[in-house]
Amino acid sequence: MDTVFDLFLNLDEHLKTVLQQWGPWTLVLLFTIVFCETGLVVTPFLPGDSLLFAAGAMSAIHPDLLGLPSLLATLTIAAILGDTVNYAIGRWIGPRAFALDTWFLKHANLVHAQEFYRRHGGKTIVLARFVPIVRTFAPFVAGIGRMQYGQFFFYNVVGGIAWVAICTLAGSFFGNIPVVKKNFELVVVGIVLVSVLPVAWEMWKHRRAVAEPPSGSSSTD
Repeated sequence: MDTVFDLFLNLDEHLKTVLQQWGPWTLVLLFTIVFCETGLVVTPFLPGDSLLFAAGAMSAIHPDLLGLPSLLATLTIAAILGDTVNYAIGRWIGPRAFALDTWFLKHANLVHAQEFYRRHGGKTIVLARFVPIVRTFAPFVAGIGRMQYGQFFFYNVVGGIAWVAICTLAGSFFGNIPVVKKNFELVVVGIVLVSVLPVAWEMWKHRRAVAEPPSGSSSTD
């Protein structure tokens, strides 16, 4: 567990080490992580927003080893392909997935993603890109719900481009600022907190709605 926390909080240092050892081949590792985080329902724990931010910061510090144009292209392709595979898996498994509740396919995660999808429709595929956990399950649920592929593909491409561009360019712009470099672990925590706020807010509203009696109802002794 300590190793996992260390990986997340010191993502910039670990990525710097990989970049120094692997050079341009680091793109292969980044592609694999982003593809798995978005494309495989069993790996929602992999870093997403924070990884893109750290990668953008490294491209600003070491442009000779990690060029920004190639980084953006690689991560965007990985994100789009990941969601495409996830959608295909959901479409293949279908509603049977909701009968499962295992360590790798939590029923609660499916329900949260389904509710998110129900509220926002096709835009969920774009919005979910910026919400951890939901990002991994949204295309899967879209596949289960038999969302028309043409519609899914449009939102998938728009969301993939927007997510990678915003997070990576933010890292490229802010990541090389001394105060950010010095407190990178706090920045990572901040990114995670901001990312999970929508989920926490929705969960709070849901619990409040369940706890409160319907309007107009009255209790009797």
